[in-house]
Amino acid sequence: MKVCFPVKSNEGMNSIPYNHFGSAPEFVICDLESNDVKTIGNGDLGHEHGKCQPIKALSGEVVDAVVVGGIGKGAIVKLNSMGIKVYQAIEGNIEENINSLKSGELKEFDSNHTCNHDGCSHHHH
Repeated sequence: MKVCFPVKSNEGMNSIPYNHFGSAPEFVICDLESNDVKTIGNGDLGHEHGKCQPIKALSGEVVDAVVVGGIGKGAIVKLNSMGIKVYQAIEGNIEENINSLKSGELKEFDSNHTCNHDGCSHHHH
């Protein structure tokens, strides 16, 4: 399982997950099987608000889950549609978040309580 953590600064497993997906400068991607850790830059940093493109942001990286402090509903829907689960980060660094994920303690962001239909213009900041 590969997990993506948006971070403000890359400090490896000591990085603190960023509070927002689309505006995080970097992503740390951890492969829980091989314990391989790598960092990529956000390929979609200059996007207009609400037009986050998770695929572009991840520069084509394939991940199974994203762990982040906060994320727009549109991005959750896009990530979920790609089969990527989105979890809410806890206080602490990446290592602590991975331990919580492994033990099933992280809560998944739920996109169901928002409007997903076309023409819906609700903006949540």
